[in-house]
Amino acid sequence: MPDDDFFLARALELAATGSQSHQGGPFGAVVVIGGRIVGEGWNRVVASKDPTAHAEVGAIRAACIALDRFHLAEATLYASSEPCPMCLAAAYWARIERIVYANPRSAAAAIGFCDDELYGELCRSDRERRIVMEHRPLPGADAVLRAWAAAPGRVSY
Repeated sequence: MPDDDFFLARALELAATGSQSHQGGPFGAVVVIGGRIVGEGWNRVVASKDPTAHAEVGAIRAACIALDRFHLAEATLYASSEPCPMCLAAAYWARIERIVYANPRSAAAAIGFCDDELYGELCRSDRERRIVMEHRPLPGADAVLRAWAAAPGRVSY
């Protein structure tokens, strides 16, 4: 069965493919279950004009589509670099079991991809964040939440 180095090498290949074709930054990722790649992705931010089109998100999406499910509890995510906060959150939402990465975020920061500010922002209260956040409770705003919670056919995730 292939090992961590094999799958990390594939993530790095994808990073090179995407960046050499000018689709986005030098980042690639694969999702592996049971020693088999079930999803791959590379950064496509530039090509898709989508700031969320990161390699890890693409690999998670591809794996979920391939497996026809939205949880990947037994999966390992292999990434060419340490995931940014968005990609890390996506891994948590997907219930990824393990993340293995080749380059630390400091290496990505050294070439202009610095996530430190964003990591810091997430630790601040909503009043301290750079993006203005306003809580405006409208009467009945929670009705949609209560209706979903009470729906017999809902799918929890």
